[in-house]
Amino acid sequence: MALQEVTIEIPDKVLLAEKTDAESFGREVLLLAAVKLFEIGQLSSGRAAELAGMPRVEFLLSLSRFKVFPLAAELDELEGGYA
Repeated sequence: MALQEVTIEIPDKVLLAEKTDAESFGREVLLLAAVKLFEIGQLSSGRAAELAGMPRVEFLLSLSRFKVFPLAAELDELEGGYA
């Protein structure tokens, strides 16, 4: 799998406030991006898990931490079928 590198600048004050290092913060930002892109339907759970750098099951289990329901898209489809 080919990878692309993206660089973002994080102020030191943010890292200090979060009591973390750049590497840990970067992993958290990737996870947050993956969760949000999954939540809004931009990425499947499998692709979001790839972005977050974790297995799909682990990604799906992590969604509760962000109060994101893993089957929201399927639920919306089911509800739409009855309207």
